[in-house]
Amino acid sequence: MAKGVERFVVPGISLVQSQQLIELKAKYPQVHIAAGLHPYFLDEHKDAHLAQLFDFAKTNKKQLVAIGECGLDRSIHDLEKQTSLFEQHITLANELQLPLIVHHRQSHDLIAHAFKRCKPKYGGVIHAYSGSMQQAQYYIKQGFKLGVGGVITYERAAKTRDVIAQIEPQHLVLETDAPSMPLSGHQGKINTPAHIPAVFEVLCSLKPNTNKAELAQQLYDSCSEVFCI
Repeated sequence: MAKGVERFVVPGISLVQSQQLIELKAKYPQVHIAAGLHPYFLDEHKDAHLAQLFDFAKTNKKQLVAIGECGLDRSIHDLEKQTSLFEQHITLANELQLPLIVHHRQSHDLIAHAFKRCKPKYGGVIHAYSGSMQQAQYYIKQGFKLGVGGVITYERAAKTRDVIAQIEPQHLVLETDAPSMPLSGHQGKINTPAHIPAVFEVLCSLKPNTNKAELAQQLYDSCSEVFCI
């Protein structure tokens, strides 16, 4: 709160962790939660977990602001299983009328193919966006916001910084991916939501002709819109 961060969205990454988030939300009202099976933990997701996640999400729909984190990751084996899980997450989000939190790694083409087979109806966030302007425009047309986090604090991420600089604020949301994805200058340290203002300052530097107060409000409204909070 001292850093001006008032609310948090914490995604689910496994069945057990998604279920535990209910207790976290009860303890900290400023926390908003999602439920999902992250592809990074594919080996931990048993066959029964998806059905149990469906039951959990339906039972606790009023507690959730999104389905995810879900998605596709080419660095992880078994893309067929990943794709099946991802498309079933989309089906669940559509059924519950919730947005998605989507993970990607070298997989924008695979995500686009999945969207053609199973179209998301309520948009969401493309987490930690790093892609081309064409890919960014595609996601925006599908009703998604682009997650902007620590990546833009690295000058070497020139392509991503250039794309984000050109995207209108209403299509962006700020994020940190805490405790991962440290900001430039904080490598090797635990990331926290307290670094959101630092991400914002870098974003301001990428949009020098934008009023900071207006940009902050636009980003706040964008997040509130996608998660209905």
